[in-house]
Amino acid sequence: MGRAALRRLLAVPVLAGLAGLLGGCGIRATEVPTDFGPAPSRVRCSLPEPDITSQAARAGVPVQVFLLCGSSLVAVDRSVRVPDGAADSERRVVVAQGLLDQLAESPSAAEKEAGYTTDVRGGMSVSGPRPRDPDDALRLSTSPGDLTSFALAQVVCTFSDSAAAEGDGSVVLGGPGSDPLRRYACTDEVRSRPGSTEPPSSAITDGG
Repeated sequence: MGRAALRRLLAVPVLAGLAGLLGGCGIRATEVPTDFGPAPSRVRCSLPEPDITSQAARAGVPVQVFLLCGSSLVAVDRSVRVPDGAADSERRVVVAQGLLDQLAESPSAAEKEAGYTTDVRGGMSVSGPRPRDPDDALRLSTSPGDLTSFALAQVVCTFSDSAAAEGDGSVVLGGPGSDPLRRYACTDEVRSRPGSTEPPSSAITDGG
């Protein structure tokens, strides 16, 4: 018998013995490690379907606000309280203030887990038009030009898609000072790139 054949015969019982030892220790010799860390608990920027029953139980008008997630603006469901019998002009301001408050709130635990954030800070208020402003104007206690590009995009897209505006994809905003009013538009580019693309705007002259 050749040396190569002899070595093969001797190797068979050695391998069998190793397999037996591994099996006796509770280890399977052929097992391949598959632990690559915990699986993601939630898809980024994806939330569970809203609970319609619980939403209906809340006293308020269902609205949507735009939060930041990844590099985009994403709409999420909220609710705003509006007094019964409020006039249209009063209703617009109440809805606008409610939207601002919702934008300034810290996202819920589920929203944070999914990657949602907000750049709008608390304490900002909104009022209706001054005597020479157009009827659809809204004035913020902080000048729009002093907001970050992210916060301005959130406010513009949230307002323009709500009862606070005329529903044409834009909103007329001003600050507390004498700066001219401007009409801001929420475009697809603003929604997809709020940090690098400011909402396009045009100046509004006195009286409209």
